[in-house]
Parts: sequence; C-alpha cells; structure tokens
Amino acid sequence: MTMSRTPTRPAAEGATGAAPRSSVPAPRIAGVGTAVAGEPYSQRDLLEIFHITDSRIRSVFLNSAIERRYLSLPRAGEDGVRADETQGDLLAKHKALTLDMGARAIDAALKNAGAGIEDIGHLCCVTTTGFLTPGLSALLIRELGIAPQCSRVDVVGMGCNAGLNALGVTAAWSAAHPRRLAVLLCAEACSAAYVFDSTMRTAVVNSLFGDGAAAIVLTGDDAGAPPLPAPRGPRILSFASHVITDALDAMRYDWDNAQGKFSFYLDPDIPYVVGAHAERVVDRLMAGTGLLRSDISHWLVHSGGKKVIDAIRVNLGLTRHDVRHTIGVLSDYGNLSSGSFLFSYERLLRERVTEPGDYGVLMTMGPGSTIETALIQWLPGTGRIPGGRPGSAT
Repeated sequence: MTMSRTPTRPAAEGATGAAPRSSVPAPRIAGVGTAVAGEPYSQRDLLEIFHITDSRIRSVFLNSAIERRYLSLPRAGEDGVRADETQGDLLAKHKALTLDMGARAIDAALKNAGAGIEDIGHLCCVTTTGFLTPGLSALLIRELGIAPQCSRVDVVGMGCNAGLNALGVTAAWSAAHPRRLAVLLCAEACSAAYVFDSTMRTAVVNSLFGDGAAAIVLTGDDAGAPPLPAPRGPRILSFASHVITDALDAMRYDWDNAQGKFSFYLDPDIPYVVGAHAERVVDRLMAGTGLLRSDISHWLVHSGGKKVIDAIRVNLGLTRHDVRHTIGVLSDYGNLSSGSFLFSYERLLRERVTEPGDYGVLMTMGPGSTIETALIQWLPGTGRIPGGRPGSAT
C-alpha cells in the first residue's frame, strides 16, 4: 500500500486538511504512560503451570502469536497446584491491581507531559475486568492525592472498545475546558477475570489476555495548558462508531453457576464479523474530509488477537507494516483489553517516525459487537517522546 503525505482535500477547506476549522479547539494528546502487573509468562509456561495436556487447547495457546503476557496468578501450594480463586478473591485482586497499575501509568503519562498530579482537572477511568463501587476514579483520587474537586467519570463494562468511547468523553471535556488537563486511564486486570476449567470456551479467553494499564494526558488548548509549553502529541479530529447488533452476544460476560464466578465468552466467528464491518466505519470516519485510506500514515488497532488483526488488515487493505505495533503489543503483552491501542500509540511515538501533517486512525473492537474509531493528526513540533524501551513505565 502506498502512503501519501499529502491530503487530498481542496486547499480552500483549510491548510491542515482533515476538517473545516471550528471555533472549538481540537483536543491534543500531551503525554502517554503504561504499566503492567504480575510476572511475564510464555504460553508454554502457562500450559505447564495449569497442567494443560489437551492437544486442541494447547494448539490454541501455541498458535496465538503471543510470546509472553504479564499475569498475576495465585501462588502454587506445596503440591505445585495453584489455588482456586473465588469471585471475591478476583474482585479484591482487580481492585489492588488496577489501583497499582493505574497509579503508575498516570504518573508516567504526567511526567511525559511535563505535568503533575496537581494539574489534573478531569479523570476518566476505564475498566471491564472487575466491579468497583466507589469507582476506580474515586479510589485513585484518594491514592494519588488528586484534588477532591477533580471532575471524574468511570466507564465500566464496555470491554475492549471502551478506550475510544472514553476518549470521546474526555476529549469533549478538554474542548470545553481548554486551559485544564484531563487524564484518561484504561486499567485492566485480566487475570482477575479468569475461569480455569477444561473447556474450549475458557481456553480461548485464557490464551489471550494480559494485565496492563495505559494513560494519556489531554489538553484542549493548542497553545498548551499550564504548565505545558505546548502539547507534543496529535490533535483529535473526529470519532465514528458502529454497533453490529446481529452479533450482540458474540462477546459477553456470563455467570458460571458451576464455578461460582463470571466467565467471559468469545464467539469463534468474531474476527470475521468485525473484519466484515471495518470498512464501513472507517469510511464514515473519513467522510467529508477529502482523505483516502492511503492518506493515513499510522494505524493503531486494538490487539484483539491474531485472527482479529488479520481480518482488519485484509478488509482495510493494510500491510503488516501498517499494523506492526498492534502485532508487537499482542506478541509482548497479549490482549490488554481497553488499553491495548494506547500501548501501540506509545510504541509509535518511541519509533520517532511521525511527521508534521501525518494522519492516524485509532481503532478498537469489543462487545456489542462494536467498532470504535478516531481520526488524529500531528502538527508541527508534535508527536515524539524521549527515547526508551516500550513499556518503560512498567
């Protein structure tokens, strides 16, 4: 696929290309940070730890394109067997892990933006892997010493697509408060949402997910909100969504009476269902901009799994290079649910290849079944962060 650096819009509609200018400032991403929890395990490690001998299940693990994942597993007893965790144990694990990872990811994102805890005016927290009341945002305000008058919202139960749903909410707050900083956090303790048994249903889920959190700092002012001299990341131009109502039950949580805990379900056909609808939502995202898909320099797609990535890539006519960060995050961390696309975003910035005027598309997929997208653009002097290994905030 040939990448063009030149937008195809008529020049009269604005020098920056993607949309006619309005009086409302386009929010910018000013910083990013990530964190993981637990220990890194290879897929073979996990097969041995849980004594999985079924050849079909072993094949699911070993053909997942995942090299390792960070997980917080129960300790092994003297007999080498891992303790079974009750639903109460899992909820307590979720609270502890999301607080820990979330705090570290926020701290890293603020440092990357050149800001501090005292600068946060709005906090939006996303999580699906457990239930908390009060929500994660309130717990983090107390944990980190964020001002108690901080505006906050919790996005719960939306799944892997939720990071972009929350970005839309956070970007709207930033546009309405252009001199304040907002933080979006996606914190997923996927090892707090596992059921271990011998079924293929749980094998598909258990072969895929990892623990991780990612945070970004937003500002709605092109000149930079105090104490920022100027945002370094891209501006957020627009969003487009699509709910595949015929596949409403293809990704869902059910209560497992036999296990006494919640169990996640993934339909085997979900990669093909999502792939078949990808063109529609991307075309809607770029409608009226004058842009073609070939004008998009950077694709940051949710690391939903090998088949999901391949289905998106084929249906949108993308190369493996276009989705290299998506593939890399899947390989190194597994599916991190709502925060996966932000791990890819961090990797893109560390690669130091973005240029002024570049366009990017963010894409997430999850229960609903839902595809969420956002169009972003880098402007002069934006788009790079200091060197270091991906995930250095861990």
